[in-house]
Amino acid sequence: MRAVTWHGVKDVRVEDVPDPKLQEPTDAIIRVTSTAICGSDLHLYGPLAMFMDVGDVIGHEPMGVVEEVGAEATRLQPGDRVVVPFNIACGRCRFCRDGLMSQCETTQVIGHGTGGALLGYSRLYGSVPGGQAEYLRVPQAQFGPVVVPSDGPDERYLFLSDVLPTAWQAVAYAGLGPGSSVAVWGLGPVGQFCARIARHLGAQQVIGLDRLPERLTMAERHGVVTINVDEVDDPPNAVLELTGGYGPDAVIEAVGMEAHGAPFTEFMQKAVARLPGVVARPISERAGIDRLNVLYDCIEAVCRGGTISVVGVYGGSVDPLPMMRIFDKQVTLRFGQANVRRWTDDILPLLTDQDPLGVMDLVTHRLPLGEAPEAYRMFQEKRDGCIKVVLQP
Repeated sequence: MRAVTWHGVKDVRVEDVPDPKLQEPTDAIIRVTSTAICGSDLHLYGPLAMFMDVGDVIGHEPMGVVEEVGAEATRLQPGDRVVVPFNIACGRCRFCRDGLMSQCETTQVIGHGTGGALLGYSRLYGSVPGGQAEYLRVPQAQFGPVVVPSDGPDERYLFLSDVLPTAWQAVAYAGLGPGSSVAVWGLGPVGQFCARIARHLGAQQVIGLDRLPERLTMAERHGVVTINVDEVDDPPNAVLELTGGYGPDAVIEAVGMEAHGAPFTEFMQKAVARLPGVVARPISERAGIDRLNVLYDCIEAVCRGGTISVVGVYGGSVDPLPMMRIFDKQVTLRFGQANVRRWTDDILPLLTDQDPLGVMDLVTHRLPLGEAPEAYRMFQEKRDGCIKVVLQP
């Protein structure tokens, strides 16, 4: 089969690789019909390269049709149309029962001290072959895959794999209630859905911040008040002015480790990523730093007593935080990998013709799987108004 494989920093290729086979009785094989490129994939394309191996199949936002099922994956049948969550979770362990599928005890990557395994996401999370491919082996298929209706375009359901549950959890962690206010920093795919979900769940004021006009325009189509951070001297102050000087009840940080505006840290990330893995891995694990300027802005902007829900991916180990400011403002910080299956039952009923979450207004580029290398370059360089790419095998 054809699949997108990793070969180095900013080097992905489409190659022939062996077809996947059932390995465990809890496995399933799906024929992939659509698979998206996530902003998190760009971290593998750059700062997390030291945890990748040449030939790794990447991608963690797939859906398709079940071809084969293992003896214990009896909830699925060949022919079922399914979306595959990026978490690989058993559904039975202590953490899964508590709704923390991202921490699944059955699939935890003990050797790296990380949580549950993920599709297509480096040694840190199990080196499990990913979903940017023609076929995919799905571990723990007795629990993970979400069966969706057989009608409707793939894009109606595809984002159940990651960005919709990730955004839903970010809003849940923000503790928003009817009439509340929220600012969303970063209007990539996850930030777009954070803003839309917040409005759907009753937030009275939703403010979105980004530097790219196409992202701001998309958010405005969904009732979001926007701020172009390149056009204001002080983004936190601009947020304060829109909220009567108090700041929003919550801020959602949907940017993460590769935020713009931290040139020294950016240089260090890129330099470490290009070192041999045997050198780069211990540096990253013991002295890794992130670009924290957006998180600092969130701390300044949030209302006293408010909550910052961090959904952007971070990987640093020695990141400095303004602890006095956090303590003085009595800020609550909530972080965490999305627990996809915890939220899919809430979201699936909303994926209808009425489209209250605007899922049909996210994809900007649809390309064949064979054009993945150019799609990665375009997405990483933010060219051609690219916000979300879907690849079709």
